[in-house]
Amino acid sequence: MMKPIRPVGLVGYGAYVPRYRIAAREIARMWTDGQGGVPVEAKSVPGPDEDVITMAIEAGRNALARAALPAERLSAVWVGSESHPYSVKPSGTVVAEALGASHWISAADWEFACKAGSEALTASMALVGSGMADYALAIGADTAQGRPGDALEYTASAGAGALLVGPAEEALATIDATVSYVSDTPDFYRRADRPYPVHGNRFTGEPAYFHQIISAARRLLDELGRSPGDFTYAVFHQPNTKFPQTVAKRLGFSEAQIAPGLLSPRIGNPYSGAALVGLCAILDVARPGETIFVTTYGSGAGSDAYALTVTERLPACRERAPLTATYLEREVFVDYATYAKWRGKLVLG
Repeated sequence: MMKPIRPVGLVGYGAYVPRYRIAAREIARMWTDGQGGVPVEAKSVPGPDEDVITMAIEAGRNALARAALPAERLSAVWVGSESHPYSVKPSGTVVAEALGASHWISAADWEFACKAGSEALTASMALVGSGMADYALAIGADTAQGRPGDALEYTASAGAGALLVGPAEEALATIDATVSYVSDTPDFYRRADRPYPVHGNRFTGEPAYFHQIISAARRLLDELGRSPGDFTYAVFHQPNTKFPQTVAKRLGFSEAQIAPGLLSPRIGNPYSGAALVGLCAILDVARPGETIFVTTYGSGAGSDAYALTVTERLPACRERAPLTATYLEREVFVDYATYAKWRGKLVLG
């Protein structure tokens, strides 16, 4: 279990989800003639002018607004994603400058499959917790790819979650402790020169998703001496609707605990932003004194688990930025042809 010497917490948070959606049955119509079930109702689709950078900026602005913190006071802007728009040019520098941060900061891009955002969060805890900085912004964002007709195409979506880490005495929610579990397990992978990831098929559930999340979650619960019933809410990485519900049940969490953060039925899986956006949705409704358990997941790579406690500061800051539900409600559905055009699935010439 990792706990910083200097207590830390979230002084701000913010989500962003594109307004565009494609219904899962619209994808099924193209590839299976609409036969069979679908893993989610719909997924979010980035507009033609949206990418990881633009979504990270929007989520970051929301986090700064809730903290009422000028961007110039940031010491780090770290963007986690597996779909950075450039292979070489960094996202972090663009996001930092667009937010109005000083040039005297640490800016970096993080990659660790679907938990790149939570890797940035853990590093932010360490930076602030060591006393090297007062504020660090960790962002998870993705415009996830999926090969046409593949199972991933039904759920791989877009969104961003931004968590602003600062001193515990200023926090909306303290981060009490974290653990990380890492394992090199085949699941999803994509070589640098390939446009779409390869699906790990039978490895995806066991021994990847379930084993890694359960390992991290149980370790943190054991080291804290707490049980699932000690937490008001829980959020898990949500590649589809079934997996987080199943892992919650195995661990002993109830449907009521995970319901506020379970967004996958409506927006799919924004990968590096999935658990972070789910946490933002929980913070939108949580009350002082309530507790939150978060476990992220990186495809075939590992999991990070966190325990948080909501403080008296949260209610007054909540309305300073759009709620996650605001982004969920502004749905504009597109057909498969529009989706394929925007996502570059149609190659001309």
